[in-house]
Amino acid sequence: MILCDAHCDTLYNLVTKPGEKTDLTMDRLIKGGVNLQTMAMYVGPKATQQEVDLLMDNMLLAFEELKSQGWTQAFDPSEAEEDTVKFMLSIEGCEPFQNGLHAIARFREKGVRMAAIVWNHSNDLATSHLVDATTGLTAFGLKAIKEMQRLGIAPDVSHLNEAGFWDILNKTDRPPVASHSCARALCDHTRNLTDEQLKAMFHAGGWVGVNFFPKFLSSSGHATLDTVVDHIDHMYQVGGAGQVGFGSDFDGIGTKPEGLDNPEDFPGLIQKLRDRGYRDQDVKDIAGQAFINYYKRIG
Repeated sequence: MILCDAHCDTLYNLVTKPGEKTDLTMDRLIKGGVNLQTMAMYVGPKATQQEVDLLMDNMLLAFEELKSQGWTQAFDPSEAEEDTVKFMLSIEGCEPFQNGLHAIARFREKGVRMAAIVWNHSNDLATSHLVDATTGLTAFGLKAIKEMQRLGIAPDVSHLNEAGFWDILNKTDRPPVASHSCARALCDHTRNLTDEQLKAMFHAGGWVGVNFFPKFLSSSGHATLDTVVDHIDHMYQVGGAGQVGFGSDFDGIGTKPEGLDNPEDFPGLIQKLRDRGYRDQDVKDIAGQAFINYYKRIG
């Protein structure tokens, strides 16, 4: 069985908080059975273009340092293998692309295969969920997303507002991904996807990674392994079989569900899926095969 996690913020922490402990370590990934870890280059709080570019360069350097220590980069999820840990790059906040469409190719050459259009503030491409729900993609944003898709970078709708989400679904020809989002029907937060959005995502062939942040899992702010599985259950009920997986957000969240503190705890979540009646093929899909299959669909 292949296990994939679609989102963590470890690179940002390594650059901005050097020397501090991280949720994600090689030892924990090995013990947790993780085979593919997507590492986001997170844009951070709103900054000047020069500051954004410097931060991105520093995270790329940090990733190269990890590779020099023996970490292996994957350029496509299909490269994931059992008994091996590999790492794929993503971007969280498309401010690096504000330099022009030509900038997208540079990051694709570095191995970036997914990019969240915005974080919690708007940029030249789109509007954050925290700003409003009704402002669509900018003209540049639509061009940038089409260029991303042409080059094989999946547009990530986590943090994007609803109008931007629908623009991607209706104005481009390949389905997006939501790397770390939950179901709004179970936790009413603008970071989460409505049933209408989920149904459209799944119908189009998209993929959703369930976020482990208790604030997005439960209105009480308290979550357990069962709460995570509740969101997976709900997504399956609205048509997500074979299109749902994990987007932990490790190193980007301050609190965790009980029993799910770091990658070492993934086996407990896998067992909880089995305890809740998921068949072997469904468990394999949720663990990672569905993420691999999504990339096969988008070419």
